[in-house]
Amino acid sequence: MNIDALEWIGAAVSVAAVWLAARRHMLGWPVGLASVALYALVFVDARLYSDALLQVAFAGFIVYGWRRWKANLDDDGLVRVAALAPGAALRDLGLGALGALLLGFCMHRYTDAALPWLDAALTAFSLVAQWWQGRRHVAAWWLWIVLDLIYVGLYLFKSLEVTAALYLGFVGLAVMGLRQWRRAAQAAPLPAA
Repeated sequence: MNIDALEWIGAAVSVAAVWLAARRHMLGWPVGLASVALYALVFVDARLYSDALLQVAFAGFIVYGWRRWKANLDDDGLVRVAALAPGAALRDLGLGALGALLLGFCMHRYTDAALPWLDAALTAFSLVAQWWQGRRHVAAWWLWIVLDLIYVGLYLFKSLEVTAALYLGFVGLAVMGLRQWRRAAQAAPLPAA
């Protein structure tokens, strides 16, 4: 299968995964596993190695989130949203910044990565967003909106137009997720995660 076809298939599967997550549906996790496997191959081909590594890390976070969500379902079968403490948010963002610097240095120094620093920063903060999503925090959607907007520009620059369009769609899905998760948070008190 050529890389263009793989990118299209990966995009379709990724849209389904994010749409399901935005709706707080458990099926988003196994669909997400399929999407990260497909996109790991696309990113290796584009020499976006941090993004390829991100897909591997996402697979681990997906398994974690899947188990965590399964233990925190409402009576309607949808996951309960949880509060994010300000201290935890600052800690996680600080770890994201540190991860961005370390990964950026490694990618700049030891690989032929196309955009080592930007790719590393997006990778590190995407891990923070995925962590927050697995822990059921509304803030994950705010972070995804910012990251996805930056990703659109990155993928246009790398001539990955399908993936850029996908990430533009992710912005819309993240807005939808933000609205739905905020609505769910207002409907019930938020327990700590």
